Parts: sequence; C-alpha cells; structure tokens
Amino acid sequence: MRKMIIAATVFMMAAAAHAAESKVGFVDMQKAIQATSAGKKAKAELEAEFNKKKKDLEKKEADLKKMGEDLEKKKSVLSEEALGKKQAEFQEEMIKYRDIVGKSQMDIQKKERELTAPILTKMRTVIGKLAKDKGYTLVLENNQGVLYSTPESDLTEDVIKAYEKEK
Repeated sequence: MRKMIIAATVFMMAAAAHAAESKVGFVDMQKAIQATSAGKKAKAELEAEFNKKKKDLEKKEADLKKMGEDLEKKKSVLSEEALGKKQAEFQEEMIKYRDIVGKSQMDIQKKERELTAPILTKMRTVIGKLAKDKGYTLVLENNQGVLYSTPESDLTEDVIKAYEKEK
C-alpha cells in the first residue's frame, strides 16, 4: 500500500512538473466554423432548408387553425355524432402536425451534422497542425467552460486563418 502511495505521489509530481512546461490554448469552435467560408455556405444552405420547412409548417398550422375555428362555429348546429367525428378528425390532424414538426426538427439537425462534419474534420486537422507549430501541448474547445485565459491562449482567429489557407 505504501509503495502505491509513493508511486502515485511521484506520478503526480512528474505530471505537475510537465504541466508547468505545458502550453494550453483554446478554440471557440462554433465561432471558428461560422467565420469560415465553408461554414458560411453551410449556414446559408441550412437556413434555406429551415425556411422552406418553416413555410410548409406555417401553412399546415394555418389550415389547422381554420379547421379549429370552423369546428367551433359549427359546434352548436352539429349533432353529437357529427361533432365527435369532426373533433376526432381535428385531433388526428393535430397529431400529424406534431409528428411533422418533430420530423422537421430532426431533419434540420441531421442536415446540420452532415454539413458541419467535413468542416469539423478539417478544422481538427488544422488545429492539430497549428498547435504543433506553435508549441501547444493541449488545445481545449471553449464552450463557455474557460473561466480565465490570456488573450494569446485564444487560437480561434489563428485557426480561422489557417483553415481558409488550407483550401
């Protein structure tokens, strides 16, 4: 047991000594992706897809709203059986609409992953080269998790420039 404690202490001291020599940087990946020409193109394509789906959904939503209003107007003149059928139809259309909304959201997320995957792959390669060239031993992704850093630790702009040169 004592040997394990000594070994762990030695390991921790060696790690601490190595960390003192380490150079750590970070990259705001979202900012970097959105600032590249490929990222801007992907964003425009995604927005076009989103707007198309949004228009379709807005039309379906307006149709549902009209159907609901018509149902309310005819409520007092329809028989119970006819009213029940109309309400069931309305509920069925609402369920279909919710399914379409959910599918549309999943489609947009899938499209976003498809468009950003090649950008991310290239971005990681660029970050690796940049880190090696500048002597960084560790590069973190900044997801608002970095509480303090010096300005020179932020590699985002350097990564964007290097990415654009890689074409």
